[in-house]
Amino acid sequence: MNLDSFRILIVDDEPNIRLGLEKGLAKEADQIETAGDADEGLAKFRETGFQLVIADVRLPSEMNGLELVEQMLRSRPQTTAIVITAHGTVETAVEAMRLGAFDFITKPIDLELIRQQVRKAREHHRLRMENRILRDKLADAAEISGIVGNCSAIQEVLRQVRQVAATDATVMIQGESGTGKELVARALHDLSDRSEAPFVAVNLGALPETLLESELFGHEKGSFTGAARQKPGCFERARGGSLFLDEITEIPAKCQIDLLRVLESQQYMRVGGEELLTSDVRLISATNKSVTDEIEDGNFREDLYYRLNIVPIQIPPLRQRREDVPLLVEHFLTHFCERHNRPTKTVAADAMQKLVAARWPGNVRQLRNVVERLVVTVNDEVIHSDDIPPDLQPSVGVRASSEPRSLSEAVEEAERTAITAALAACEFHREHTARMLGISVRTLHYKMNRYGLH
Repeated sequence: MNLDSFRILIVDDEPNIRLGLEKGLAKEADQIETAGDADEGLAKFRETGFQLVIADVRLPSEMNGLELVEQMLRSRPQTTAIVITAHGTVETAVEAMRLGAFDFITKPIDLELIRQQVRKAREHHRLRMENRILRDKLADAAEISGIVGNCSAIQEVLRQVRQVAATDATVMIQGESGTGKELVARALHDLSDRSEAPFVAVNLGALPETLLESELFGHEKGSFTGAARQKPGCFERARGGSLFLDEITEIPAKCQIDLLRVLESQQYMRVGGEELLTSDVRLISATNKSVTDEIEDGNFREDLYYRLNIVPIQIPPLRQRREDVPLLVEHFLTHFCERHNRPTKTVAADAMQKLVAARWPGNVRQLRNVVERLVVTVNDEVIHSDDIPPDLQPSVGVRASSEPRSLSEAVEEAERTAITAALAACEFHREHTARMLGISVRTLHYKMNRYGLH
């Protein structure tokens, strides 16, 4: 990515203005193109792409300068825009800034002033690109937005996050409660070009049906009893950023139709309103249910599912990534010791074996809560087996009614759990682990490969 490349597109219907700006700004850019109307400007923008667009508000076409800027910024949010007009009003200036314009300048144009603003815009663009490069570097780290894990399943999730984040593709995250679906959603936002805009999360399962439409789309004053003032909805509050709809399968039938309409048209209206608003959000949804089962039961629209599930991301439960338990425990220990101003604690091998072997029906969220409890309640610097809460049920020999398994699956899970616990107890020293398990190092290596325990 070349941070020094800076191209300007000037869109104005007055030839003298175009020529004057092109000459006056020649030293401020590597390339300058001009257009006499919105259609020509949009065509050049789509073909080439520019770092800065300078557009007049009044243009001889169906589309005015503000609408042109809105379309350009929607397709390429990293672009900077300056709006100019001979008929400057406070309302026009406010609208330009609301659409994402960098500045608003009135005619007659002060050439030195616009040079200064172009230099600021160039520096602004450079900083945004440097931030993007930094985000890309952070994306290569092992931990993204609090997502901790070295197992192959989590590494695949992180790979998908890195691959998809830079796009505006709609993502559906599936996984059991407590697996970290919102962390993945936030990572998608933080690593995107929308990261400087809001991330708005709403739990659809926690809202009554009577309030859900208003929460999503907003309402006008007096639109229903108790609507004392206009209220923006989630789509409006998340404008330019990301909207995370958790427990998407809980959305009622009426709102499913409304949501599908927004996805198809990118437009919506507040409850009780007549103004058509434009949706500019990156939509991310999540669920802990089987969406296909919900569709078969008639609870969820199949066409909505296809629109939401453009990119599916599946998060594994903690029982399928036990090798990550010691890493997660260490991560949470560090976090909560700092948060609660406690001395640094460590976990003894016998205690770690219990933690690795536990069933964790509440997944990473449950593990996080247990570690916080241990930090707060254990006075010693070392956490021992006796300190582990007695209500933690071991995975071996325990089968939840919702998790039917064959005998071979049960044996494999028990073997995987035993090896993982032994590895944690021996700090992944293979000779010591093999000796503890009563097997050869070669056999241990084979089984570690089989279960992905690296």
